[in-house]
Amino acid sequence: MRIAFSGSHRVGKSTLVERIAERLRGYTTVDEPYHLLEDDGYEFADPPSLEDFEAQLARSLAALDDAGSDVLFDRCPVDVLAYLLEHDDANAVDPDRWLEKVRDAVDTLDLLVFVPIEEPDRIALAPHEDARHRRAVHDRLHDLLIDEALGVDIEVLTVGGDARARIDRVMARIALGSA
Repeated sequence: MRIAFSGSHRVGKSTLVERIAERLRGYTTVDEPYHLLEDDGYEFADPPSLEDFEAQLARSLAALDDAGSDVLFDRCPVDVLAYLLEHDDANAVDPDRWLEKVRDAVDTLDLLVFVPIEEPDRIALAPHEDARHRRAVHDRLHDLLIDEALGVDIEVLTVGGDARARIDRVMARIALGSA
């Protein structure tokens, strides 16, 4: 299966990907586009600019295109699109430029695992992090994935609870897919 893990920052996606990878022998993991670009020597503005998010989106699309089967993706193009659409300069973004490419990439996935912000929040934000922006990205992702504004036909599994509950939910779904 090709499985992407989606959600705003500081919700436990990367930890969940690591824990699932430990249980699924033979699966590879693909790091989130930000880290892939950093590994390639890309230098981000602080805070990231629109161009930085567009570079991440292009890298995310390429990662899905390059990967084979039995892959766990930490983030997918929908995540980066949500960040792009919630950027302070989002009015300068033409979403139509990206939508078809994002839809086509998401269609190559077998499952998308959405990790929402929970109440109470499970992961404390650092004082310098913008909680409103994080919530806006979460809401945008919810709209694109759960409310189906993106218009793709993919199963979205929403996970919540502690790490064990999240892992169990994903593993149960994977077991159904391989039965």
